[in-house]
Amino acid sequence: MIARALEAEIVRLHHTEHWPVGTIATQLRVHHATVRRVLAQAGVPVVQKIVRPSMVEPYRAFMVETLSKYPTLRASRLYAMVRERGYPGAPDHFRALVARLRPRPAAEAYLRLRTLPGEQGQVDWAHFGKLSVGRAVRPLMAFVMVLSYSRHLFLRFYLGAAMSEFIHGHVEAFAWFNAVPRVLLYDNLKSAVLERSGDAIHFHPRLLELAAHYRFQPRPVAVARGNEKGRVERAIRFARDAFFAARTFRDLDDLNAQAKAWCEGAAADRPCPEDRSRSVRTLFAEEAGHLLALPENPFPAEERLELSVRKTPYARFDLNDYSIPHTHVQRTLTVLATLDTVRILDGLELIATHVRSFDRGAQIEEPSHVQALVAHKRAARAHRAQDRLHHAAPSAKLLFLRAAERGTHLGVLTRGLLQLLDSHGASALEAAIAAALTEDAAHLGAVRHFIDSHAHARGQPPPIAVALPKDPRLHTLSVRPQALSDYEQLAAEPTDERAPNDNEPYP
Repeated sequence: MIARALEAEIVRLHHTEHWPVGTIATQLRVHHATVRRVLAQAGVPVVQKIVRPSMVEPYRAFMVETLSKYPTLRASRLYAMVRERGYPGAPDHFRALVARLRPRPAAEAYLRLRTLPGEQGQVDWAHFGKLSVGRAVRPLMAFVMVLSYSRHLFLRFYLGAAMSEFIHGHVEAFAWFNAVPRVLLYDNLKSAVLERSGDAIHFHPRLLELAAHYRFQPRPVAVARGNEKGRVERAIRFARDAFFAARTFRDLDDLNAQAKAWCEGAAADRPCPEDRSRSVRTLFAEEAGHLLALPENPFPAEERLELSVRKTPYARFDLNDYSIPHTHVQRTLTVLATLDTVRILDGLELIATHVRSFDRGAQIEEPSHVQALVAHKRAARAHRAQDRLHHAAPSAKLLFLRAAERGTHLGVLTRGLLQLLDSHGASALEAAIAAALTEDAAHLGAVRHFIDSHAHARGQPPPIAVALPKDPRLHTLSVRPQALSDYEQLAAEPTDERAPNDNEPYP
């Protein structure tokens, strides 16, 4: 009903201003049917609207017949077919006509599925956004398992949905229930079903190992039949609304601790959807006696991966580098990873254990691995220095053997001989070492004494220290001096007794 004043205004505008029905309805913000009703009550004759026939009417029977044979035929193809038969309309309005004429499948009714106590559980993943860990941004996934009879649920969050997390979720859920349902329903996710063709199902071999260990039957639901696992779908929605919404947490461990407390408390005390007069906790106590008992040992949920290590002593796993002993580089190693630790094996030998990191591009190092590599590099430098001495002065090898027998510090001896090699040259050092060995004086002081005495006997001045450029290649370069007697013979006076004639060439 509208006010009497508004009815009077409608009648006035119609008779006095001669406004049509549409204008009155727009300006007064009332429905055009209301305007026609008021005018009809005021005695204004009702003008029947002339309905023009639709241009698609001659083709309606053809369209209905075609759509009955091909219910999924696209409107664009049907438009081309009608256009060939003379339809003059545009395709935009034609699509709306096809939508009204297209036959719709009959609505399908579903039976409410009921299960026996301990008979069935349902499993699924749920995506809850992303979580930043250092420089990495990882997906926050929730593993959910719900018992179909009591609706008791298990909820645990992971930074991914790989097969290792999938197996770990099962192991944790069975420990949480302290029992195992006889059948577990899965959607057709890759962690459960690798391939499927009708009733021919290729299960993931890791899932079959898990099922054999806990003695349950894995069963995927039919394709496009999400209603068969509606209990876990509703459990996920319940977890989103009642637990995760507006929740704050420090890290993944804190979130899982809160999820565990929620499953033990509010989720277990809620009314069961099947029987709201009883709680989930009460029905689970009734169902517990019908579940399968746990085996003596839990299933190993470690992730196993073989990888090749290159020249650097690090094994790359899950976006991070974990140190290994330098003696195991350039090999194929085995990584056994849990959510807490990363173990690295070379065959059956355990060579490294690290705390797992979910960061990106991090280097997780064991100090002993780095220290061993540094010590190895220093020893290698010492060997290179000794090789240089042996090349420049071959007698240095015997000197080192005799010095080692007497307990001399070989590092000090090496550094001292290198200094003498740089200042006096290879020939002088060789002569001094040979003289020291002749006197059975295998120590650095004797070599210095003989090298100085030989230089004094030749009348040579003390050597002048020369600062070499900071190029490591120059400090490890050994150049053996060559004899200059050949050049002296070329510069000698001619021995012919006959004086040479200036006009005659030398023979």
